[in-house]
Amino acid sequence: MSTEPLPEPEAGAAPDAEGPPSVPLLAPRDGLPPVIDTPEAVAGYAEALRAGSGPVAVDAERASGYRYGQRAYLVQLRRAGAGTGLVDPIPLADLSAVQDAIAGEEWVLHAANQDLPCLAEIGLVPERVFDTELAARLAGLPRVGLAAVVESLLGYSLVKGHSAADWSTRPLPEEWLVYAALDVEVLVDLRDALAALLDEQGKTEWARQEFAAVLAAGPPPPRQDPWRRTSGVHGLRSRRQLGMLRALWEARDDLARRRDVAPGRVLPDAAMVSAVQADPQTESALLELPVFRGRANRRLVGTWFGALTRGRALPEAELPLHSRPGDGPPPVNRWADRDPAAAARLQAARKGLSALSEEHAVPVENLLSPDLVRRLMWTPPEPRDAATVAAALRAGGAREWQVGLTADLLADACSRA
Repeated sequence: MSTEPLPEPEAGAAPDAEGPPSVPLLAPRDGLPPVIDTPEAVAGYAEALRAGSGPVAVDAERASGYRYGQRAYLVQLRRAGAGTGLVDPIPLADLSAVQDAIAGEEWVLHAANQDLPCLAEIGLVPERVFDTELAARLAGLPRVGLAAVVESLLGYSLVKGHSAADWSTRPLPEEWLVYAALDVEVLVDLRDALAALLDEQGKTEWARQEFAAVLAAGPPPPRQDPWRRTSGVHGLRSRRQLGMLRALWEARDDLARRRDVAPGRVLPDAAMVSAVQADPQTESALLELPVFRGRANRRLVGTWFGALTRGRALPEAELPLHSRPGDGPPPVNRWADRDPAAAARLQAARKGLSALSEEHAVPVENLLSPDLVRRLMWTPPEPRDAATVAAALRAGGAREWQVGLTADLLADACSRA
């Protein structure tokens, strides 16, 4: 594969439907670097990163859909003066040299909240970030995927195709490594273009606050009742069926964790729901169902039937409720019947936020968390003035730029009878 540098588009040029075609990025400009998979190679690249300058582009590849969890199977970094590093964290017990070299620098990531948890698992934690996906949202770009933003602002086209690959594969194919290297090839240039756009729009401080909030959020908390996210669960009508599904989900999750395999590859969601609905009374009856006839599940029939039996035998008091009790307001489609005044408040709030969204070219969900808006309109603070509403917004995690934009209109909405 050729690694010759590609011609660059004119600085500041942004292609459009009638303009020149974007320049395809097919290979890293500096050539494809070797995978860093030894302590010696890590130490050498860490020194190069330390001697480099400017922000550090960072990306990570996981094996979602193939492996259990969200572990990083490849980490890509790039910094001016250091070049691109493709780090295989699997054989490496210690990446502290990389962390020490760049901890205080600005890390540039696309959709940082997706990669930060798996990076933290291997000891890579930034102090400052620039999230190009979030910046693109604040800047009002119509499409915020990496390839779309790169093409829009830099005039390059990234060939996508391996994002859903099994990155736990070893050795990693060369074409996958090229794809991974190209993802950080232009991240710093993209950061600069977005920073200029945000500055032009007067949104630099908004972005700073948003990036700080991404870091402050930390890893997501464990989901409550994760089995309720099973695809097709809404087709189950009784609490007994829900108890059987929960037992089957837990058996699958335990097996998937021990095997380090994505749960859906152990047993599809649809198969679990079908088994619960069929309610087989014997192992033989379970084996008659689709999916369970396969060789792998024939060997595991005792595991699956045992789980169904446990769920079937649960005392009534231990069966799960139809829905998990929450601390928030009811579904919006019930507001008009349960509290017409709250429904009117929410309608007014949504109308005002929609106008603000259009005025500032920022998606409504980035202006303010929709969940926070619903909570505020369902149970307004007292007194219903801008100062009290602003305090409630801050307590709910809103950033100062959001409070400044929305407190007055939300206070007005709260006052609706």
